This record gives sequence, structure tokens and C-alpha cells, in this order.
Amino acid sequence: MLPFIDTAPRARNPYVVLWLILVNTLVFLWMESLPPRALNAALLHFALIPLRYTDPAAAVAAGLDPHDWWPLITNTFMHGGWLHLIFNMWFLWIFGPAMEARLGRFWFAVMYVGGAAAASFLHVVTHPDSGDPALGASGAIAAVIAAYAVTYPTARVITIIPIFVIIPLFVPIPAILFAGLWFVLQVIQGSSELVSPSMAGGVAWWAHIGGFAFGAAFALVANAAGIGLQTATTTWSGKGARASVPLVRSRDYERW
Repeated sequence: MLPFIDTAPRARNPYVVLWLILVNTLVFLWMESLPPRALNAALLHFALIPLRYTDPAAAVAAGLDPHDWWPLITNTFMHGGWLHLIFNMWFLWIFGPAMEARLGRFWFAVMYVGGAAAASFLHVVTHPDSGDPALGASGAIAAVIAAYAVTYPTARVITIIPIFVIIPLFVPIPAILFAGLWFVLQVIQGSSELVSPSMAGGVAWWAHIGGFAFGAAFALVANAAGIGLQTATTTWSGKGARASVPLVRSRDYERW
């Protein structure tokens, strides 16, 4: 399922989302410009390698600092290919502006970074013997998806479902159902991977699960505490974006 547009109020000027997309893109272009040895060094020092933290002696022997916790965050700004980058940034563009409007720029940034750290932490816990670098923003974006579903459960996500691979079918799906199906898929794949690691397919499923759980919890607390700012928003219509009333309080969000 690929989200196309949504019906929740979006920040009219989603500066944090745009900044995140820009930084992720620039980091990817920088990685693409590196020769093989330099790229390998960048992965060793900035990507997430669980053994760095679970086996400090081996980390020191490999020239890694087991007390350097920055890779828990820096890995989420790195991507392994154009499709990896494009899909992650597309999901961020669909779901991020609504949460930036709802939480305000500061708390949205806090949630994004917290989701990234939670995703990385759970990946380390579930893969303590792994020496493979893990990277990508999908754990942080999973937090955004979960927060969106908790905050706007009845918002419609217009989703592209391919029929016979090449025929796109546009289906409006409630956000809570979209997120729920997405999460169940991660749990199924992640559980299968623990039984048979070869089934992982190079995807850090448990990082997605960790980020999702953090985002859902963060949104529940934020909504209960009334965290949010008055933010100018737009919503999508059949002809594009239109101006809408600013979002003011947490209890008002179900009106959209």
C-alpha cells in the first residue's frame, strides 16, 4: 500500500518536514559521492552496528567507540539507495505535515528524534550479535505514522493498491486501519525473522516496531496533555490544497 494524499489538516508551511527531507537527501548525495573505502568508513562510524554496544571489546578492536551513542540517531539520516530514500521521504511528506501542525515544530522534532532513537534501541536489543550496519529513516517515520493514526484515526488516507502490478487502484482507508495493517505486517515479518534470520530481506523490521510504539505513546501523552500550537493549515481537496481553520486544541482534531 502506497499513501497518495490524506484528509487531515496539514501545516501550511511544514518547515521541519522540509528540513528533514533536505538533510536526508543531502546526506544521501554525500554518501553517493564517496569512494568505496570512504563509504565503508562512513558506515562504520555513523550507521548503527549493534555489536558496538553489545560487545565493547570487539568494538574497540575494530576501532569503534562503544560509548559513542550518536549512531542511534545518525543512522536514520542515511539510506542505502534511491528507492530507499524516495519511499521514506514520501511517507514523511504524506504524514509529517499533519503532525507538525498538530504538535508544533518543536515537539514534532522531539517526537521524530525520539522515534529514531527508540527504533535504533529496539534493533540493538533484538539483534545483539549483528555486525551489519543498519541505516534508514523508516523507524522515525514509523513513529510519525503511529502518531498520525492515534491523533486522526478517522482521517482518510487515499492509498494506491496495485492490481495485477501495473493497474493502480485508489482506495480511501481510515488512518487507523492503514497504520494497523502496516504495523501487523511489521510484527509478522519481524517475528518470522527471529525464527529464520534469512527472511529479513535486509529490512530492520524491529526498528519499525520500536519507532511505531514510541510514536503511538508520544501522541497519546501529547493529546492528553493538550500539547500543540495554533498553526496555519491546509487540507487536500479534489483540486489541490485549500486554506482551512488553524488547529487550536487537542480536543478539536476529530472535527476534521
